[in-house]
Amino acid sequence: MTYKELNTILESKPQEYLSPLQDLVALDTSCIGHGIDGGREKAGQDYIAQLMRQLGGQVKIIPMCEEDIQKGISEYGEGNPGHVYKDRSNVYATFKGGSGKSLMFNGHIDTIPAEDEARWSVPPLSAEVRDGKLYGLGVCDMKGGLMASVMAVKLLKDAGIDLPGTVFITSVADEEGGGNGSIAAAIQGLKADSVLVCEPTSDELIAATMGFVFFRVEVEGLSIHSGAKWLGVSAIDKCLKLISALGELEHKWLLQYKHPLLPPPNLNVGTIRGGSVGSTVPGSCMFETCIHYHPGTMSHNQIVQEFTQTIACAADGDIWLRERRPKLTMYQSGGAYEMNIEHPFVRSFERAFTAVRGVTPKITGSPAGCDSRIWRNIAGCPTLQYGPGFMAQCHSVDEYLDLSVYYETILIYAQLILDWCK
Repeated sequence: MTYKELNTILESKPQEYLSPLQDLVALDTSCIGHGIDGGREKAGQDYIAQLMRQLGGQVKIIPMCEEDIQKGISEYGEGNPGHVYKDRSNVYATFKGGSGKSLMFNGHIDTIPAEDEARWSVPPLSAEVRDGKLYGLGVCDMKGGLMASVMAVKLLKDAGIDLPGTVFITSVADEEGGGNGSIAAAIQGLKADSVLVCEPTSDELIAATMGFVFFRVEVEGLSIHSGAKWLGVSAIDKCLKLISALGELEHKWLLQYKHPLLPPPNLNVGTIRGGSVGSTVPGSCMFETCIHYHPGTMSHNQIVQEFTQTIACAADGDIWLRERRPKLTMYQSGGAYEMNIEHPFVRSFERAFTAVRGVTPKITGSPAGCDSRIWRNIAGCPTLQYGPGFMAQCHSVDEYLDLSVYYETILIYAQLILDWCK
């Protein structure tokens, strides 16, 4: 069956393929405190599990547990420990097909909690359609991509086409906590002949992502009334010294490292909190950073070492900090990933994309970390990333997904199943 015939089926009943996504977006599946304080994924996982059962999938619901994460840390250096896992599970569906190759679609059910709700033009869980777009928390990141993979299986079934190979769909929890859901899945032994991560990719095919490391730096000062400022020590001023030293480290990386698919490595200071009122010398200050680094030429251990050494050297050069060392905490991390763009799976995706879009996809890398690294580096599967939506919509006010892009992605995924699994 050709793409046009599949498209005719899809166009004949678009709401049938849209309603499940609206239902899923309307469910609060937010990850609390980057997963450290738990998550509300249960309702969404129950919904998608039932949907995949109705489509004939063999479904397993596996509770998250600390043991899998600790194994990921000890064996692969991947995992973020100490998260609360009450009522948090992964859902794995198997759609058995012919004797061809297997294909896994991977997506996460959890979302970042809605912020600035007063600025949303619609309630974040409204799943409202307006001007050809579906609005709602997590619709782009990444319920749209996850549901498109389920609907691709439905489309082939509606067309009366037998799957040429086995299709797996993994809906994981706690991705926003650093990828713990997919880490648990890979540790449990899930794999396929290839994996497509359904994160939004801004209409591009992602074959590399940057690694990431989050640090918190806490500094002690000496608080006193600002009228006698010279008798105190400003913890904010000391933090600014450390931040300046980290800026020099980032500049060194910018000059030293290049990658054909990725932007330069970077170090972002994302938060800074210190002091209480303007009339008091701040006695404490804390800032948090996120570092993004390249696959191959850079490593997690290198980042930890260089960041730690930079803070230590800056502290050595300051009389106050020399005796009162800054406190460093690494509280989240994930590795980098890169896929050989000459692999047959890349060619297969290109054929599927071209059949639907009429052009070949642009192959690039993403500065944002995601679960692609886990399926490539832990599970050892050929892995690519492609999904509906633009990165600018992720974690944003009035998050939306163009419906035309959603439907197109269903068709691309269906074509990929037919091409790769045959």
